[in-house]
Amino acid sequence: MAVHQIEALDSYVKYLQQTPVEIQALFNDLLIGVTNFFRDPEAFAVLQAQVIPKLFHGKPAGSAVRVWCSGCSTGEEAYSIAILLQEQLDVLRASYKVQVFATDIDSRAIAVARTGLYPAGIADDVSPERLGRFFTLESDGSAYRVNKGIRDLLVFSEQDVIKDPPFSKLDLISCRNLMIYLGPELQKKLISLFHYALQPGGMLFLGTSETAGEQGDLFTALERKAKIYQRKEDFQGAQRAALGRFLTPLIDPDPVPPRSAGKTALPAKLSLRELTEQTLLLHLTAVAALVNGQGDILYLHGRTGLYLEPTPGEAGINNILKMARPGLRRDLTVALHKAASGGETTALDGVRVKTNGHFTLVNLSVCPVLGGPAAPLESPLFLVMLDKASAALPAGLPAPTQSPGPDTAPDSRAQIAELNEELQAKDEYLRAANEELETTNEELKSSNEEMQSVNEELQSTNEELETSKEEMQSINEELSTVNTELQTKVADLTRANNDMNNLLAGTGIGTVFVDHQLRILRYTPAASQIINLILSDVGRPIAHIVNNLVGYTTLVADVQAVLQTLVPKEAQVQTGEGNSYTLRILPYRTLDNVIEGAVITFVDVTDLKRTRESLQKANALLRLAVVVRDAHDAITVQDLDDRMLAWNPGAEQLYGWTEAEALKMTVSARIPKPLHSSTSSKMRQLSATHSLEPFDTQRLTKDGRVLDISLTATALLDEAGQMYAVATTERACASPATQAAANTTP
Repeated sequence: MAVHQIEALDSYVKYLQQTPVEIQALFNDLLIGVTNFFRDPEAFAVLQAQVIPKLFHGKPAGSAVRVWCSGCSTGEEAYSIAILLQEQLDVLRASYKVQVFATDIDSRAIAVARTGLYPAGIADDVSPERLGRFFTLESDGSAYRVNKGIRDLLVFSEQDVIKDPPFSKLDLISCRNLMIYLGPELQKKLISLFHYALQPGGMLFLGTSETAGEQGDLFTALERKAKIYQRKEDFQGAQRAALGRFLTPLIDPDPVPPRSAGKTALPAKLSLRELTEQTLLLHLTAVAALVNGQGDILYLHGRTGLYLEPTPGEAGINNILKMARPGLRRDLTVALHKAASGGETTALDGVRVKTNGHFTLVNLSVCPVLGGPAAPLESPLFLVMLDKASAALPAGLPAPTQSPGPDTAPDSRAQIAELNEELQAKDEYLRAANEELETTNEELKSSNEEMQSVNEELQSTNEELETSKEEMQSINEELSTVNTELQTKVADLTRANNDMNNLLAGTGIGTVFVDHQLRILRYTPAASQIINLILSDVGRPIAHIVNNLVGYTTLVADVQAVLQTLVPKEAQVQTGEGNSYTLRILPYRTLDNVIEGAVITFVDVTDLKRTRESLQKANALLRLAVVVRDAHDAITVQDLDDRMLAWNPGAEQLYGWTEAEALKMTVSARIPKPLHSSTSSKMRQLSATHSLEPFDTQRLTKDGRVLDISLTATALLDEAGQMYAVATTERACASPATQAAANTTP
């Protein structure tokens, strides 16, 4: 009301009626979801040491252990119990089917519990060993996730414990800090519900501020401080089983009045036998029956067929008042009523009991049973003792009486007083029986109304389920059709995706797809050699990724420019390894011609660039070859082994040998013998200096003439700077006569 600034409660009610969202918000605010792992460590220590092993005790391998964690909130307590169960399984080294049902009314809390992800702060409540074994730390270190092995033990469900049906055949119920928010009547019904859901000997684990309350006939405290209770044997089990399925909803406009305290659960049969035998030893009787205040037989001692016989009709709970033979029922009813109301032993002697065709005199005694100071009984019990008084009388023979006379008056008055006393006791018993009958009728009336209501609800629910079943069948058929279509589309999409991946990988073209925010959407393997990309980089801005490009720093700016102008961009780039690429940036267009990003491609042109350079070198060599061919001077190339490697047309004209002939000759074959030593000296000088100044020398021609020439020699070097050949340019010198004529010419 304060949040919405509403002052009157009636106005807020109207606001709730008009705003369904506010109803849910109010409901969520009313919930109190406070829990944590291993809450109250001392109680959980007792649970681990004394309760968990008992859940598996006596169960054969392969059987089920069922646990219900009611009001589990966000699931920490349910996971804690599952961890204890798993640790016990590891100790036993046996195979059991463990099921932990965790329920809560808060759908948001159940969603958190199903996820099994909790903040890192749980390390304060969970030991490091359990953290390492049953939890996985998230990659960012902010939370722990419950391991799958523990998660598979639990079934989380949204449930209202006071309205929805309970689970059954449970070994343990944990309901901690839930009943403190419920009223006393609802607490009683909830305890009865838990008793119905548990198996015999099952355990109940309550919060530190909770208790089984007045339902002590249903549970016995196993560990009071830790609030751990054990289900007691319910001697009204047949009735509870019949009514158990109708215990829901627990909230009902006219609560049924609680039954009398006498109809409560009793100790186990072994304890009842011990109590019976101990009391019998005190009274030295042969036939006895241990009963409660209503006469329900709990234990029989000796041969009782002489006094008790089964009642006709359906077999049910044995009641000593219904099973008593004629003549015993009235006195037994009176004696039991006196013992129950007065708490003292009641004895009647000489009771005539009709047996097989005759009467038997029986001494009847009813005494309260005390459990002793060490183990006081939680419900009143009585021991009915029957002792044969004398021999049986003939059938139909009345009891002996005295002849009337003057001395019989005192006896008559005593007999009248005894009859009056007996009549008064019977009146009291009838009055009590009448009141109990009225109470029972009211209970049955309320139960009948409740059963009728439940029956109508079940019929309505059945009709809804039938309708829902038909709808679900129709939906299932539609889903099957849709599923088939989706499977076909998924197969087609998978095939297309595989084709696209192989196409992109097979082209060898590095491709990167980015969105409008320049976040990487996808890339090909070839792109990772240019830009340092790994799988986890998908979704990161491309500006955050380091690339291997040298001298190109405007990649991000160029991509933004293409997205703004939609004009493709192309550039030549080079990596640090010396590989060259053609960079193209294009807009990414969908089938609807919508721009959703950009495509960056890197085409490897390293081989193309090297081929271009080689072609340029070849062209330069070709031009040089043309020059050598057209020159008038004799140009030759010789290796270091005195072989001719090249011979141009000028050399053919000067010396007369053709190129084919010259290449078969040695260099020394063209040198006059007197000049061989000087030529070797020149070669050594050339090897040291790599070039020689032009000098005059002589060479032989094909026709045997000695020709005076001017020779220029140059060393040819490899990449290592070593001489591998010699190139010479040779030109014929003028004759002496010609030279003299030239000198005298004015």
